[in-house]
Amino acid sequence: MTNFPASASGAAPEGRPLRVLAAMSGGVDSAVAAARAAAAGHDVTGVHLALSANPQSFRSGARGCCTLEDSRDARRAADVIGIPFYVWDLSERFREDVVEDFYAEYAAGRTPNPCLRCNEKIKFSALLDKALALGFDAVATGHYARILDGPGGRELHRAVDPGKDQSYVLGVLTADQLAHAMFPLGDTPKAQVREEAERLDLAVARKPDSHDICFIADGDTQGFLARRLGERPGEIVDADGNRVGEHDGAYGFTVGQRKGLRLGHPAPDGKPRYVLDVSVVDNRVTVGPADGLDIHGLTGIRARWCGTPPEGSGRFHAQLRAHGEPVPVTAEVAGGGTVRVDFDAPVRGIAPGQAVVLYDGTRVVGSATIDATRRAAAVTR
Repeated sequence: MTNFPASASGAAPEGRPLRVLAAMSGGVDSAVAAARAAAAGHDVTGVHLALSANPQSFRSGARGCCTLEDSRDARRAADVIGIPFYVWDLSERFREDVVEDFYAEYAAGRTPNPCLRCNEKIKFSALLDKALALGFDAVATGHYARILDGPGGRELHRAVDPGKDQSYVLGVLTADQLAHAMFPLGDTPKAQVREEAERLDLAVARKPDSHDICFIADGDTQGFLARRLGERPGEIVDADGNRVGEHDGAYGFTVGQRKGLRLGHPAPDGKPRYVLDVSVVDNRVTVGPADGLDIHGLTGIRARWCGTPPEGSGRFHAQLRAHGEPVPVTAEVAGGGTVRVDFDAPVRGIAPGQAVVLYDGTRVVGSATIDATRRAAAVTR
């Protein structure tokens, strides 16, 4: 599919409107995306995903996207747009594929990205599969990204608005999934989306954006993990192995973390210390100076390609966080879904479990889960 601005004719290649399932989270972006798909002449049905068996356990107000309030906001938006609306219960699938994965990754000493996993497993797997089975042609969401026609087929590209670009968390999508995806907002700055919502009399026009992790109600990730994984007291040590503090569970720390270390005394040089390594095997957290975070390369596993996989070695830009700056790299694709990435210059604070997304210009080439990082003289896991 391509992007559909409000003025688009909306004709499908076969000369008919598309049957579009619009995922409506209850926010302004998904509401305007649904409105644009309808204005383009498509046969649009709105659906809100109930992702918790107990919605009160997820965030309330503006901080979440999975509350009862959000469901009502989505229904009201669908009524204004004039499209049918349903609520689909995907709470069990969400618990298994996103929440349980979150626990398991932290328990293994890795740092997952639950939003990326939700896009992969829920919105563009469970939801898309169900939509296609019901005869829909595409799923539309309010993500800020573009799908363009390229020489090899559909391509995923960055959004026009760099401040809202969400292509990083969509880097897990395959070519088949992109063929049935629609991102109507990719060509529009966020400010214009809010203005359009006001013109359409959508009540969510000024609703604040959601932030953080939707299934952690109070925003306390460490407390959330402790309630499930239990306390496991252990040592915090420096790079030489000297004890400098203690913790309640290594799983509650991530590489690059500075706050909340509760160290007993300052470093000899008086400079801040950061988490350099998390080892759940011996329940130990290693801290050190900022330059100890310098990473020269990484190995990624479970690679997923947004089109034809690249072959051999090539030059790309890599993004390592949802809103991180892309950095120039050389990446080599190996067998078994493995990718080796070498940075032109060291980068900091990269943790196993996070995602590396490769770009060729604005085009998303694909992504992989970081399995190991390479420092100047050692590999950390």
